[in-house]
Amino acid sequence: MARRARISFFTMIGLLIIFGFLLLARYRNQNQRTLLNFAPLHHDASKDVDPSILYGHVISEKLDNQTIKAEVGRSAWKLLHTIMAKFPDKPTSDESIALESFIHLFARLYPCGECARHFQEIITQFPPQVATRSTAAIWACHVHNQVNKSLKKELFDCSKIGDFYDCGCADDKGPATNLTNPTISTAKMML
Repeated sequence: MARRARISFFTMIGLLIIFGFLLLARYRNQNQRTLLNFAPLHHDASKDVDPSILYGHVISEKLDNQTIKAEVGRSAWKLLHTIMAKFPDKPTSDESIALESFIHLFARLYPCGECARHFQEIITQFPPQVATRSTAAIWACHVHNQVNKSLKKELFDCSKIGDFYDCGCADDKGPATNLTNPTISTAKMML
């Protein structure tokens, strides 16, 4: 009985060693790194995202309830303009990619299908500008005006966008300031 247990033990050890070598060989082929080099690989997430995810079809159906449609619209514009107001003055490449990706996903996921399709058309015609906080804020104001124009609403003077959307930014020493003029309090923009 002891001999049979010993043979089983050595057989199991042998199989584990073979299995380990197979895993090690596969790992080496996949990563193209030596086992001694544990430096992290640079990973560009934008290359992993299939363009159909960012630029694909609108996901939502038509939103028939006009009250909810208007409320969602006001909230969405508030969110979008606040994001632009909080965007860094000098964003990294990663931050710019993140904002641009968000805008495209926002257009796909917006809960009003017809509104989402219209917004996708607008951002195709006027691609997101994400180089700086100011360019992002002005771009968002411009596309908001494109929507307002189609809805026959009053257009907004985009040179005053910073006066209307407070980024809530504050350093540790001072009060919050808005995008372009720290002395003007936040007011409501016509949606």
